[in-house]
Amino acid sequence: MKNQKFGILLLLSSSLTFAQNKDTYEKTISPDDLKKHLTIIASDDMQGRDTGSEGQKKAGEYIVKQFKEYGLQPIVKTDNGELSYYQKFNLYKSGWKDAYVKINNTKKVFFKDYFPVGMVNIPEEKEIETVFVGYGIKTESRNDYSGKSIEGKAVIFMEGAPNNMEKPEEWEGSVGSKKKQKIAAELGAAFIFEVSNAESDQFKTLNAERKAILSRFNRMALEKSNAEKTTPSPAFVISKNMAADMIGISEKNLLKYLEGKKIKFPKDKTNISVKSERGQDLVETANIMGFIEGTDKKDEVVVLTAHYDHVGIDDKGQIYNGADDDGSGTCAILELAQAYSIAKANGHGPRRSILFMTVTGEEKGLLGSKYYTDVAPVIPLDKTIVDLNIDMIGRVDKKHESNPNYVYVIGSDKLSSELHRISEDANKNSINFELDYEFNSPTDPNKFYYRSDHYNFAKNKIPVIFYFTGVHEDYHKPGDDVEKILFEKYSSIVKLVFNTSWELANRDNKIVVDSNKP
Repeated sequence: MKNQKFGILLLLSSSLTFAQNKDTYEKTISPDDLKKHLTIIASDDMQGRDTGSEGQKKAGEYIVKQFKEYGLQPIVKTDNGELSYYQKFNLYKSGWKDAYVKINNTKKVFFKDYFPVGMVNIPEEKEIETVFVGYGIKTESRNDYSGKSIEGKAVIFMEGAPNNMEKPEEWEGSVGSKKKQKIAAELGAAFIFEVSNAESDQFKTLNAERKAILSRFNRMALEKSNAEKTTPSPAFVISKNMAADMIGISEKNLLKYLEGKKIKFPKDKTNISVKSERGQDLVETANIMGFIEGTDKKDEVVVLTAHYDHVGIDDKGQIYNGADDDGSGTCAILELAQAYSIAKANGHGPRRSILFMTVTGEEKGLLGSKYYTDVAPVIPLDKTIVDLNIDMIGRVDKKHESNPNYVYVIGSDKLSSELHRISEDANKNSINFELDYEFNSPTDPNKFYYRSDHYNFAKNKIPVIFYFTGVHEDYHKPGDDVEKILFEKYSSIVKLVFNTSWELANRDNKIVVDSNKP
């Protein structure tokens, strides 16, 4: 009986010491430290941390410097057998290689004189014959194509509709443009040029906006793909000046035509050729990892992730600093690494090993985490017990303007009911925030569960939690800056991740995968 009581007292004493140790290291996570790191990571010097850019490489160097100072181990084996913090690999970026329209041997400039409708690919220069069809409208009562041969030629038409036409609004805007493009393609047009009504300065703005939008869809991939297919009936939007040159008239006469006045069109054909070649460039990038080896359960590993890339600089020179997305997650990883490194140095290191990983290419399609899980996992996936992923935890969304003490928790119950309970208990025993599960629903139209790096672990049946505070007005805009971060709230969420990971890293049994909802 005496031995039994002694055993109970020893267990209680051990549990109390465990909790006291955890509290000691949790207190190392501070708003000031997070602000210090984030002020650097989200500074203009990092140039928006676009994947593979010099700015992202500078951010990576800062992360490695911190990992070294904390005493984290490099774990990536290089070709020469040494260990590195960098998991380097290549991506392949699709984009336009050579694009122009040549009119009588004078080149018009892509995204200045004209812009494409979508990802137009014309890999070889093509000579084209143009047909001007006015407004390009074809109805039962009006046919701008009447008497004109269209098959295999380039159609030029004006934006919108003449004012004297019945229901001109049906031909306005993007809906009207698509309708006209469809008509031209069905009639056999090989190329389509729509003449914008925008004045010079406005057209310049349209070009910049379209270039910024399309450049975001210049796909990056882990593997080099085959050449892109030639676009059938490619369409472009052109300036009035360029249209006049293509038709062979003055811009003054074109304006007269728009006013409903009759003009003479030239009989001689204008020599026109077009090219819009898309290809792939190699982009060098890297995931960054620091490792703390566990004690008696070191072969089992807890992974903590955040992405350190963002979207770079736009055509106007505006830097997208990405303080919240995902500078907040990146700096959270640094604070968590410091807390665990202090615990390790004090003889209270985690029982399980912990991999601290800032991944690249999230903004391009979760590519860094995909490379890690699908191509080159440094830790065998069957030894990885959980991934806790942090992506945007520094701001407040509209739903919670009156209550900033919340965090969206996504994915905690998808593969392990045990993980979900641990998450709930860690919150109750630490910061006691509102855990909002709105985006955890399978019917969430935003599909956030599939939109950050945890998903590449989840699809491999590794339990995950994604910590997130929602989208705000500066999401993917230049205004996502450090001064808008709520550092007290932010540090509280990092403490929640610490408490959750501490339990996962030190409990007797690893969590059980008892569900199958990746």
